[in-house]
Amino acid sequence: MAARLTGRRVTGARSGSGSPAEVTLADGTAVMVKRGDAPGAVRAEVSGLRWLGAAGAVRVPAVLGHDAWWMVTERVPAGRPDGTAALRFGHALAALHAAGAPAFGAPPPGGAEEAFIGRAPLRNTPGDDWPRWYAEHRVLPYLRGAVDAGTLRPAEAAVIEEVCARLPDLAGPAEPPARLHGDLWNGNVLWGADGEVRLIDPAAHGGHRETDLAMLRLFGCPHLDRVLAGYQEAAPPAAGWRDRVGLHQLFPLLVHAVLFGRSYAEQAVTAARGALAG
Repeated sequence: MAARLTGRRVTGARSGSGSPAEVTLADGTAVMVKRGDAPGAVRAEVSGLRWLGAAGAVRVPAVLGHDAWWMVTERVPAGRPDGTAALRFGHALAALHAAGAPAFGAPPPGGAEEAFIGRAPLRNTPGDDWPRWYAEHRVLPYLRGAVDAGTLRPAEAAVIEEVCARLPDLAGPAEPPARLHGDLWNGNVLWGADGEVRLIDPAAHGGHRETDLAMLRLFGCPHLDRVLAGYQEAAPPAAGWRDRVGLHQLFPLLVHAVLFGRSYAEQAVTAARGALAG
């Protein structure tokens, strides 16, 4: 597969047949070969990586070849997280967001409206009003999915629906669409041996920059205080952004509730109540 997609002979591969897999090309280059989980997943990931990389801000692994079901990217030698790299990452993440997007929900150039966040479907429908767009296209679809699956109780759903109704008042100052990674949990942040961070597995789209920051906080990130310090130096978020973290975490928590069950539904309700109380 790697040979066909890169036009270079394969000389070795690590044992195992899973995806992604590490493969060595004839010139000694180590690459990662990954299979898409669903039709359109590779197209979405490739277009997302290229859009993020085009900002010239946070680095991403180069895409060396792909087809409808498979993609080959460069392998990033792993390093240890450190505060200096974290500070640079914060600066670069601010620059990525500042690169912007045509609209909230805008897919990357060449990307499809029907994309993915992890294994969950993600619809990139453009809009120009963030509170309305966030409620309609990021919170409510997964809320309905969680209720339909019995993961979230109707009374709990009502709390989240109240947040959606009050979003114009809760959202803070209006901001232009940012260029988001869209699934920025720690597992998608690679700390390279060269001291530079790369981002992988994007669910890239135009959105609110506080959503990426909220996801970093949700699942933890090494040296997060330094990442945020770097971000603050480059482009301070609007006043009160820390009080809005729970609001922006509703989206990833509800996605996880749909994919992984009840404990994330409970966290989503807690985040909703905190947003209303704040």
